[in-house]
Amino acid sequence: MYIWLTGILLFAASAFFVFAQAASARNGAQSAADAAALAAAQDSRDELITGLTGAIGTDDHWLDWLDGNKFGDKFHGTGASAAADRLAAENDSTVTGGAQLAVVNGFPGYRVAIQTRYTVGASIIPGTESRHAKAQATAVIEPRCTFAADADPKKLVELDCAGRSVHIDPEHFNSDDLPDASVLFSVHLAE
Repeated sequence: MYIWLTGILLFAASAFFVFAQAASARNGAQSAADAAALAAAQDSRDELITGLTGAIGTDDHWLDWLDGNKFGDKFHGTGASAAADRLAAENDSTVTGGAQLAVVNGFPGYRVAIQTRYTVGASIIPGTESRHAKAQATAVIEPRCTFAADADPKKLVELDCAGRSVHIDPEHFNSDDLPDASVLFSVHLAE
């Protein structure tokens, strides 16, 4: 009887260990996917700031950069996939299919799918030693600033960026006048 109970307990412990291995691999994969998606969105946010800086004072539609209307047909973050690849690699994973442009609740962002370079590991269940964990995540870029609907892009524009007041004068613009990108746009996980 003692031998039977010991055998059952050992089998239960082994089964629990297999599930713990799989859960650990899945959590690692999700962390890598989250980091890669956030990196892609942050890279695009930085490109948005570069585009905004170049447009202020030279383009009558520079306010479009602040409300996300430069995504899609007009703007694609060129470094988003490279940024996602870097962060996935730092988490021992590989991005599959690059950073894909996505729109969630009206906000632009990137969906990233990854696969771990490591496997679940050997266990009592055959085949787990060659199984890689997979995960996906989406990060969005959300404009934080509002401005008057009748704002004149050729005159001083006052922005309310989540409670912080920002003034941009296109006639006397200096790139140092812009606050940090995180003041103008928030980047966060959507899923």
